[in-house]
Amino acid sequence: MRPEGGTGGQAPRAMLAFLALGVTVSIIYGLFSSGFGRLHRTPVGAPPPVQAPPAPTRPAPAAPGRAGPVRGRTVTAAMAAPRIAVVAHDFWLTYLPAGFDRADGGVIEPDQGAWARFAPDRGSGARDRFVEVRVEHGAAAADWATYQRRTPLRTPRDTTIRGRPALVGRHPGGGLMIVWLERTGTGAWIRVSESLSEELLRVAASVKASVGD
Repeated sequence: MRPEGGTGGQAPRAMLAFLALGVTVSIIYGLFSSGFGRLHRTPVGAPPPVQAPPAPTRPAPAAPGRAGPVRGRTVTAAMAAPRIAVVAHDFWLTYLPAGFDRADGGVIEPDQGAWARFAPDRGSGARDRFVEVRVEHGAAAADWATYQRRTPLRTPRDTTIRGRPALVGRHPGGGLMIVWLERTGTGAWIRVSESLSEELLRVAASVKASVGD
């Protein structure tokens, strides 16, 4: 015979085991249905998109016939390349207006100096634009007082050129003129046409002499 209490104890234990199994199955099903543990595969032939770098921007080209600005430097029409314009073997210029060349000149006899005329060889009004230079030696340029009396000027005024006293004024024949004593025994003057009045002092300042400069 079986004990009366044996059957009554097994039934509750079987019920608890069945409930525990049901809870475990529910948990496992919930995990797999949520995607846990699955491998996500990338479809073949579909590489991830790559973002291309932005194309470099280029400055717009300048309009035809217009030059861009030049920085750090100002360029004017008055600028000219350094040059040598000989008046005599011991007297020359290192500046002339652009386009000017020697048009005439010669020696003042007997051994009294030299003269030269410079002008543009072509262009509008070329005949009315000139630079004349004269260097004189001897008693006529013995001192400054003697030499300045030799060359009459209209409305003369005192000035200085290359550290030497000078006179500037209008020439009786037209144009502007500057006169100075280069050294004892040597005087010089430069005359320019009216259209070149602003160039007179620049030309005079460019004078070079082999002695006394």
